[in-house]
Amino acid sequence: MGFDSVGMLQGGLADRDSWSAVGRCPIETTMGLVGAKSAMLIMREAYYGTTRFDDFWRRVGITKAAASARLNDLVEAGLLERRPYQEPGQRSRDEYVLTESGVDFMPVVWSLFEWGRKHIPPGTPLRLAHDGCGAQAGVEIRCDHGHHVPAEELVVRVERPTP
Repeated sequence: MGFDSVGMLQGGLADRDSWSAVGRCPIETTMGLVGAKSAMLIMREAYYGTTRFDDFWRRVGITKAAASARLNDLVEAGLLERRPYQEPGQRSRDEYVLTESGVDFMPVVWSLFEWGRKHIPPGTPLRLAHDGCGAQAGVEIRCDHGHHVPAEELVVRVERPTP
């Protein structure tokens, strides 16, 4: 069972030879910001409540230098923000917390979680679930009217700015 993408690009986008997405594609831009494996794992850890530098590098399994670089990238991208804190008798340090933009990014992380759980053996016993009722949860695309949008009904089109 394959996926037929005919009709995916609409309007002026349908003629693939008349335009290029290079430098203008939201996927390309996003991957430029968070394309490193360690960046995605730092976002996962931030969602789990990790805030301290030493905890990030240790829990993600990367060097301190790599953690510092990724945290700086994520702050610069607006997904995390630095907040100063100070332990009694210690120097002031920064902790890292998700911004609103960072919370909005989390469905990307959970989509990777779901895809990996489903397609990369061996399967994991971990599942996303709704804390309110206990039912299994998943990531899906819905339109503004609340309809589930399966892959074969998803299109990309140019939205014209309203005057």
